[in-house]
Amino acid sequence: MPSIKVNGASLYYQLHGDAAKPAVVLAHGRGGNAASWWQQVPVFSADYRVVTFDHRGFARSHCDSREDFDPRRFADDLAAILDDARIGRATLVCQSMGGRTGLGFALKFPQRVTGLVLCGTTGGLYDETIAKGLGEVLGVAAQVGSLATLALEPTFPQRQPALASLYAQIQAFNTEFDYGGPPILTAPETRVDPALLKGWSIPTLVLGGSNDQIVAASLLPYLAKMIPGAELKVLPGLGHSTYFEDATAFNTLVGEFLRKHVR
Repeated sequence: MPSIKVNGASLYYQLHGDAAKPAVVLAHGRGGNAASWWQQVPVFSADYRVVTFDHRGFARSHCDSREDFDPRRFADDLAAILDDARIGRATLVCQSMGGRTGLGFALKFPQRVTGLVLCGTTGGLYDETIAKGLGEVLGVAAQVGSLATLALEPTFPQRQPALASLYAQIQAFNTEFDYGGPPILTAPETRVDPALLKGWSIPTLVLGGSNDQIVAASLLPYLAKMIPGAELKVLPGLGHSTYFEDATAFNTLVGEFLRKHVR
């Protein structure tokens, strides 16, 4: 699979499906990598050219130094991947941290984005209401062996022990990313001013789980209203990782969005 050298990192990516079909990018969250999308790739690659990748510092994408892990480089990283794959335009499906990549890319290269799905993420958008909403999350961790994670609905490991174990194994591929390190992902300099959304015309779906322990479901309507023309869908009973916890429900909603907006 291809790997390219960019600003301070080597980036690993994969291509699935027919190159002649419209492109869909799957951007993973902080607890994942390209392998996280194992339940989406077989479904969407039947109708689209699917791109998965490891963000810099995750799994097979390596930073040259600790200082080179910077979410402000995510948008340019994706641009470099799409350029290398000779993909001009794509729809971006983004989970959690990946929302920073998708929204950042869409703001910087709007002509290259046919649609945007923001799942369990603010995309980096920040104001007082968002700050308050993020602070009101209960934060009940799911326990998977020795891993305590907010990225799964708290009861998910008891209901789906095999899937929960797989989630933990996929996260364990991220040997370079320092989960206990400086919170660069939430640093003030990485925040996105909502004023930048003025004139937004990209079809957008805001999606999340009703039991999300990171981005509260109560915040999603506010985010959807903030993004001009955005649709809103909340999946009942699911946590932060809707794409993993109930792939059928997630794939159905995202599939409907793609059929509506991707040409």
